[in-house]
Amino acid sequence: MKKGKGFWLFVILSVLLYGAVQFLINSGMLNPFYTNTLIFISINVILAVSLHLVIGITGQFSIGHAGFLAVGAYISAIVTMKLHLPFPVAIIVGGVVAALAGLVVGIPSLRLRGDYLAIATLGFAEIIRIIFLNIDYVGGAAGMQVSHLTTWTYAFICLFFTILVIMNFTNSRHGRACIAVRENEIAADAMGINTTYYKVIAFALGSFFAGIAGGLYSHNFYIIQPGNFGFFKSFDILIFVVLGGLGSLSGAVISAILLTVVSTFLQEYPETRMIVYSLVLVIVMLYRPQGLMGTREITDLFKWKNAKGGNEYGR
Repeated sequence: MKKGKGFWLFVILSVLLYGAVQFLINSGMLNPFYTNTLIFISINVILAVSLHLVIGITGQFSIGHAGFLAVGAYISAIVTMKLHLPFPVAIIVGGVVAALAGLVVGIPSLRLRGDYLAIATLGFAEIIRIIFLNIDYVGGAAGMQVSHLTTWTYAFICLFFTILVIMNFTNSRHGRACIAVRENEIAADAMGINTTYYKVIAFALGSFFAGIAGGLYSHNFYIIQPGNFGFFKSFDILIFVVLGGLGSLSGAVISAILLTVVSTFLQEYPETRMIVYSLVLVIVMLYRPQGLMGTREITDLFKWKNAKGGNEYGR
């Protein structure tokens, strides 16, 4: 991993952000509601960034991300509540099992493309939900009681490493191979890129971080139910990626933050929330079909400004 200026800037800003929020929490300036909102934002950003790797970078249309979220949530809850192991172990185990589930569904189904892949991933998510719905060990339809163990520190650490890993994966030769698959799978295959291999790797990595988010999600609420991981949850995560811009990690982060804030403050009005979601999507598709950021990153904007300044100075 090349540790350039961008890497250290990301690390420094992350440390400052964590320190500032932790200070506000310790001093009592942030009440539990706003603290929980920050945790929920972190979870949604992890989900958005992990799906961004599958859809935005590799170009595979998956609408079953809630299935991997459910795997991570239930497995981590079993590890803490049934096996009585530490919470960090539960998070990692949940992510690993979700990654294995991603391999199970990815190896046979990622030979499909487009709508067929979307249907296959949606079917997988529904299968997972029905399985948990009918297992009495995890509470079945009544749900499973889970201790509240997720804190701002755990959420931030998981968010930090998720963004760091996916950002560096995207900038590596493996990420460039995934982008080649997204742009033209036939041409990438003709150039000697093992397209199925890279699609499965991206799918498994995205599933792993969705499982990490699931561990945080299950331990942020006192009960989890199969109904929390239905089609509409996958749809919400998909909106984060589409609204932010397919291919932009910064866009996925920004849209996840914005929509989570809107959703949190409209949670008492669920019908209004869906209307707002729909209006936002319609407006974006009409006036900004490439999403808020398109395929650009925030760092690209600074580079463009510097280049423009240099040209004007040269004149």
